[in-house]
Amino acid sequence: MSSEILIIDDNVDIRNIINDLINDAGYKTRLAANYNQALNEIDKKLPDVAIIDVKLDKGDNDGLELLSHIKTKDKNIPVIIITGHANIEMAIKALKAGAFEFIEKPFNQERLINFVNRAVENIKLKNKNKEFENKLFYSYELIGDTENIKNIKDQINKISISESRIFINGPTGSGKELIARKIHKQSQRQKGPFTVLNGALLDIEKYELELFGEEKNNGSIAYGALEKSTGGILLIDEISEIPLETQSKILRVLIDQKFKRINGSHDINVDVRIICTSSKNIKNEIEDGNFREDLYHRLNVFEINIEPLKNRVSDIPLLVDYFSEKVSTNYNLKKLNIDTNNNYLLNYDWPGNVRELRNLIERIAILTPDSSDKISNIIKESLKTPDIFNSASENSLSIPLKEARENFEKEYLTTQLRKFNGNISRTADFIGMERSALHRKLKGLGIKELD
Repeated sequence: MSSEILIIDDNVDIRNIINDLINDAGYKTRLAANYNQALNEIDKKLPDVAIIDVKLDKGDNDGLELLSHIKTKDKNIPVIIITGHANIEMAIKALKAGAFEFIEKPFNQERLINFVNRAVENIKLKNKNKEFENKLFYSYELIGDTENIKNIKDQINKISISESRIFINGPTGSGKELIARKIHKQSQRQKGPFTVLNGALLDIEKYELELFGEEKNNGSIAYGALEKSTGGILLIDEISEIPLETQSKILRVLIDQKFKRINGSHDINVDVRIICTSSKNIKNEIEDGNFREDLYHRLNVFEINIEPLKNRVSDIPLLVDYFSEKVSTNYNLKKLNIDTNNNYLLNYDWPGNVRELRNLIERIAILTPDSSDKISNIIKESLKTPDIFNSASENSLSIPLKEARENFEKEYLTTQLRKFNGNISRTADFIGMERSALHRKLKGLGIKELD
């Protein structure tokens, strides 16, 4: 499919010359002769590349205002600024505003076409990368056989077809965004946009701008996340970080199903399904006065809770296997041979959760170790977790043999129970004991069996 170039110039002769050049190079074109025409063309459909005269009919630098307008809608679109009033200050201003290139009139036709070709290649590459990243994220599955993961998969299947709002609780890196994307993929809004607004990363003064957008004095519009998500899903990540004043305005939007842009005069109707996430205990945030209880109840029609990885030890071998295959495929390598029962992996607390585990597997793949010992050393060095057997031995040197044996057995059996998610039969089978004998041993050592 041929790329489309938007040509904006108030001089009809120059506009036609550029149009003929671009068409001869094999590209489609759209034309605009003034500021308002250009604004309508941009808002109607974003081009792949724009060529903009810096001075049109609204002022000395209205071409730069159009550049800024395009960048608020999609920062990746290359914009070539063209002018007959060039100076160093103007060039610097254009490039700082995000211009891809800056060219003076009268321009060299070959040079302009070279700029256009490079701009088209640039946007194609960025779109391919974006498509690859989205496919990669969507290609990941929710891996695990613990009750927590089984329940979440069941919840996703049930609530995806509804339009209800969802609140996902879980620690950082546990897979909250993945759950939201799975819901989007299975929902009736799957063909609509999936927009992420990260409450933890925004400047405190920009929350409302990012959410509601803005109508600028020059007539241009900066669209907010609510409008960008129309017909799709808006994921508000770490919503507990949003200030109380903005929370009250979000509540108003949920009640009225409409809002006004900043400096706007008319209402914008809302057609968005909202999913929120929080890594903080939201009920504690409510009690501390940091989050509105009425907003929480509006957002929390369905609640999903994902546990930290340290509470899902039996999922670790499955995740190691899964990420080993995924990462090996992505890096075009032979599948990594990682021991899924490695004690460093199973006994680590995983403060970064599944994301930290995935990063570790990627690190191993990049370092391309050629033996299992080297893989084990990378894991050991990365996690900095002492082997339970070594630590038990060191701590046992200053106590009687009977107590040392009991301590070792207690630590060993607790670790194995965690590994098999409290399943007595699987634990007994792995360590080579009868179920009844294991029950007696656990009771004798004062180890509480998991429910």
